[in-house]
Amino acid sequence: MAVLLLGTLDTKGAEYAYVRDLVTAAGQQVLLLDAGVMGGGTLAPDIPAAEVAEAGGASLEELRSAGDRGAALSAMAAGAARVARDLYERGGLSGVLALGGSGGSSIAAAAMAALPVGLPKLLVSTMASGDVSAYVGQSDVTLMYSVVDVAGVNSISRQILGNAAAAIAAMAAAYDARAGGPSGEDRPLVAATMFGVTTPAVDAARARLEELGYEVIVFHATGSGGRAMEALTASGYFAGVLDLTTTELADDLVGGVLSAGPDRLSAAGAAGVPQVVSLGALDMVNFGPMDTVPARFRERNLLVHNPTVTLMRTTPEENAELGRRIGAKLAAATGPVVLFVPRGGVSAVDVPGGPFHDPAADAACFDAVLAAVAGTDVQVVESADDINRPAFAVAAADRLHELIQKGTA
Repeated sequence: MAVLLLGTLDTKGAEYAYVRDLVTAAGQQVLLLDAGVMGGGTLAPDIPAAEVAEAGGASLEELRSAGDRGAALSAMAAGAARVARDLYERGGLSGVLALGGSGGSSIAAAAMAALPVGLPKLLVSTMASGDVSAYVGQSDVTLMYSVVDVAGVNSISRQILGNAAAAIAAMAAAYDARAGGPSGEDRPLVAATMFGVTTPAVDAARARLEELGYEVIVFHATGSGGRAMEALTASGYFAGVLDLTTTELADDLVGGVLSAGPDRLSAAGAAGVPQVVSLGALDMVNFGPMDTVPARFRERNLLVHNPTVTLMRTTPEENAELGRRIGAKLAAATGPVVLFVPRGGVSAVDVPGGPFHDPAADAACFDAVLAAVAGTDVQVVESADDINRPAFAVAAADRLHELIQKGTA
């Protein structure tokens, strides 16, 4: 296996030659991929730019003649992602290192996003000290700020690039030692979604699933957490999904700050992965500090959760739409689905005496989701408990175990 050095060799040949020699000296084989469009570089790649462009559905000569930098970046990013994924699937990669400014970083990020969690990915970038969400996404990219521009090897960049080379070589060695994947002794993985106001439920369910022989991977339902879970589920990591906390859909509907996007609650269904789903924390939409709540919501039922988080109670109308959307997603699933309905409340603050207790709003959600799954293969379990009652959570865990066992029998 080899470390893939991925970048625009037409403009950064000296830098890549420097890290190539260091990674090679550390005992790792190296593959050089050229994602540059203009050509003229002196460093010979193992994977030339023309091959990368073709993998991205474009002609290198046409990209050059068109003079459209945005189109060229998009094509080379798509090609780099495909080539990197093909190399990984053939067992040829033990890590990826890229160096770049904004353009090179965008190409590298696309390639790294196409690779699975666990494969070492290191991006040395001029963009790494700002908002890096566009480069990281849901992947486990390690970012290193270049401090100075990636433009030559000098007394400062030599130290940064040296650290990067040492880091990727060490990570690749560790990855190789693990044989690139989990051992046969690992337990089946189950994904679970949790929020502060559903923590007791998930803790109880996790304990039960661990008793049953699973490793439970918990995702905090903060938008990025939901997106990460969806991506890993689509990649085939999980034997089942315990999606008790679907609150990110409320933020997507109403405009809160923790949306995971409209595709939340889709991956397990599309992949046929067994899932048990509930309606956790659909009583709330999330904003930042109180003074960041949009003016149009200032007269709503607001709760200061902490100095940086303000919660807003969802209305009956919003809950009805959430129920319809969730029901439609569950009805479209290709694998087994069980919906658990906690009629006693969907969060720690949606219980009698709680600040978000609103039976009419909850009923609107329950009625809508039940109507949406009526006549489908979705199984329904209704309970008088609130979601955080241990009996509710354990029952959900047990049902997921049953679904997984049926699928493996």
